[in-house]
Amino acid sequence: MGLRDDLERYREVGEKRRQDLAAFIQYGDLGNSRRDAVRIPIKIVDLPEFVYDRRDMGGVGQGDGAEEGDPVGQPQPGDGDEDGDPGEEGGDHEYYEMDPEEFAQELDERLGLDLEPKGKKVVEETEGDFTDITRTGPSSTLDFERLFKEGLKRKMAMDFDEEYVREALRVDGWGPATVYEWARSEHIPVSRAWIENAYEDLPADERDRWASVEEMEASVEHETTAQRIRREGLEEIPFRSEDERYRYPEVVETPERNVVVVNIRDVSGSMRQQKRELVERTFTPLDWYLQGKYDNAEFVYIAHDAEAWEVDREEFFGIRSGGGTRISSAYELAAAVLEQEYPYSEWNRYVFAAGDSENSSNDTEQQVIPLMEEIPANLHAYVETQPSGNAINATHAEEVERHFRNSDDVAVAYVTSPDDVVDAIYEVLSTEDES
Repeated sequence: MGLRDDLERYREVGEKRRQDLAAFIQYGDLGNSRRDAVRIPIKIVDLPEFVYDRRDMGGVGQGDGAEEGDPVGQPQPGDGDEDGDPGEEGGDHEYYEMDPEEFAQELDERLGLDLEPKGKKVVEETEGDFTDITRTGPSSTLDFERLFKEGLKRKMAMDFDEEYVREALRVDGWGPATVYEWARSEHIPVSRAWIENAYEDLPADERDRWASVEEMEASVEHETTAQRIRREGLEEIPFRSEDERYRYPEVVETPERNVVVVNIRDVSGSMRQQKRELVERTFTPLDWYLQGKYDNAEFVYIAHDAEAWEVDREEFFGIRSGGGTRISSAYELAAAVLEQEYPYSEWNRYVFAAGDSENSSNDTEQQVIPLMEEIPANLHAYVETQPSGNAINATHAEEVERHFRNSDDVAVAYVTSPDDVVDAIYEVLSTEDES
């Protein structure tokens, strides 16, 4: 094994030592990842390297003049001094990077999911192999093999054993007309004009060599065109312009799998830091997963208290407001954005909302639920983040779950701690998988 093999082996070991995917989702630092690259910590594996033998430093007899018995150097912290506390510092980490597609595949395996993205009406045209044929095109795409085959077939169809036909003209009593009829019956592709010219060139004293055609056929060996080509080779092939065909790439049409994910988050005064962190820990893996599953993924982030507004991804997880809560304001904005920019005929839609389930009086029943029913989507989901358990007025999730209990496109999940995050993700994605 060479050094390159050793390095590859160390990389494989590093991948095996990376943090478990579920533990990463529940407790890992999601902020080190990007939308297109999921960075999962791994324990550093020191790669092999060359080091100098410290005994050779300075050369023999070139010490710094220390007297015999003097200490060579002062002990350093961590070198085994008795006052130290070994193991207190955490190990260094590097990162194993996976793209969203790999993340989605591994999450499917981890959770036992098999979500198959749906294609919409938008058609993606790509060029496949050069398997289609056309009558015109640039000379560089001329199909020479096909051209040769067509010419060869014509050669085989037009060619015949001329000497064999001339012998038929030597049958006593036969003339051009009789020989032509005989040739046709023998499937010999000879023209009447050729026979007449050959007969005129034949000396008169040779026109009665054979008493009958049977005697001629028994005495003269008939060589097929294929046999003659193998024996003599080919001097020319009769190509024609209509034989020319040009290759061009096959047009492959596939339904493009587009998805838009609308993430809605409560940023009212009751959504304190721990609740916000649980939202991020749940929504971020969902974003990675759907981005890995679909060809084209776009994300819309909506924050709301009593009013709703669109934000970017960075603001979405960090923003904090101090107002009240009216969840329907977010669904009203989501409906407007989807209607204008992401028609359901062309886009798969996911509408995910999260908060502590606190909502203004009657807003869930009178506004939110009707809006959820009016917005066509592959899946609606609400994730309740309530670390201390349900508050007295935290009823939104329960109301949504009760109303949509028989629906196969609405999921409700409850997260009270990071331990619940993976189960919540499974609840959301398995609902889409089943539907």
